[in-house]
Amino acid sequence: MKLFPYAHATHPRWDMAAGLVLAQLRAQMSLHGYAANPTLALLYITDPYVPQAQEILAYLSAELPEVTDWSGTVGVGIASNNVEYFDEPAMAVMLCELPSDQYRVFSGVAPLGMAFEAHTALVHADPHTVDMTELVDEMAARTDSGYLFGGLSSSRGKTVQFAVAGDGNVKGQGAASGVFSGGLSGVAFGPGINLVSRVTQGCLPLAGAHQITAAQHNVVLGLDGEPALEVLLRELDVSLDKPREALHAVRATLAGLTERGAQAGVAGDAPTITRTGNFGSDVLVRHIIGLDPARLGIALASPVKEGMELAFCQRNVQAARADLRRVCAEIREELEPQELALESATALAASEAEAAPHPARGIAGAIYVSCSGRGGEHFGGPSAELQIIRHALGDVPLVGFFAGGEIARNHLYGYTGVLTVFT
Repeated sequence: MKLFPYAHATHPRWDMAAGLVLAQLRAQMSLHGYAANPTLALLYITDPYVPQAQEILAYLSAELPEVTDWSGTVGVGIASNNVEYFDEPAMAVMLCELPSDQYRVFSGVAPLGMAFEAHTALVHADPHTVDMTELVDEMAARTDSGYLFGGLSSSRGKTVQFAVAGDGNVKGQGAASGVFSGGLSGVAFGPGINLVSRVTQGCLPLAGAHQITAAQHNVVLGLDGEPALEVLLRELDVSLDKPREALHAVRATLAGLTERGAQAGVAGDAPTITRTGNFGSDVLVRHIIGLDPARLGIALASPVKEGMELAFCQRNVQAARADLRRVCAEIREELEPQELALESATALAASEAEAAPHPARGIAGAIYVSCSGRGGEHFGGPSAELQIIRHALGDVPLVGFFAGGEIARNHLYGYTGVLTVFT
């Protein structure tokens, strides 16, 4: 598989940004080792461009007539190799050269047909869609691997998705012309497309995991046989006798939930709480939305049930950075055989200044979907999160967006990053 051409740009005028993106893409397509005949494009825009979404798609697709299929969405921030864009109008595009019988673009108005054997899928979802958790689980069940990757669109206003199939428009979409809101959309990939995907968490557990021994709807009433609120206050070392101090501590705390005895869905994923004290990929982090002093309970932004495991946690910069390095290292280890060819060894050992995209790295392109709450300062500065990935994987083609919730396997996450590479 050849390297995927990719580009990114920011400009107050969308047409100027699109022109810069096209210039970058065409330059790369003329280079040795890059795909010259791509058919699938991934397009991500920041929310200032939402009013011009239709014009952007029409212009880019007209300028790239060889690209027959488009998929993408909007984020409050978008990502590309070594850079992120927040609070400014920007776009990123990656062109994928894949066998036409190994992928399908789908949407809510043009669902994935039974005739296509989906192994996995990239999913973009509207956060306002009801029963989103059930829809994600149902979509995962329609793939052979049960593994999805992607996220919820994020925007300060309207959210949009892009979905265009080979005829220039997803069948049944009518006047929408490939830009629409609501439901799920994305790209399903067949078994012939090799992908490696990992989930990275950004929270650090305060202590060990507890078993939920009493619960009602979304309220945790008992942990290990004790009142849940007492356990929380003890781990935070606060008391309701000092409500202001207690409220401040609770607001900074989240809850990591796991089905008891759950096993990671992809080889290499970490257990619930790793030996380094971080969360594994089977943990779903949820907000604490209220306290119930009368019943000594804790209300979470998710249904809970007896038998689940819960660990209180807090967002932590160092834990997030370390865990992102871990998943990048796991991807590299999976891609690198024990005995490397000279070309591969030279490419992988190159300094950061020399780490230009190279087929020997084994990565044709990458997609990174991260929580909108993780970008920027959470990693120590602007684009620091993407710089960690570049340092670990090299200067590989990469695009993505900052989501209102991240999708991996059949789960909807929060405060996570989902890194997927085409090999």
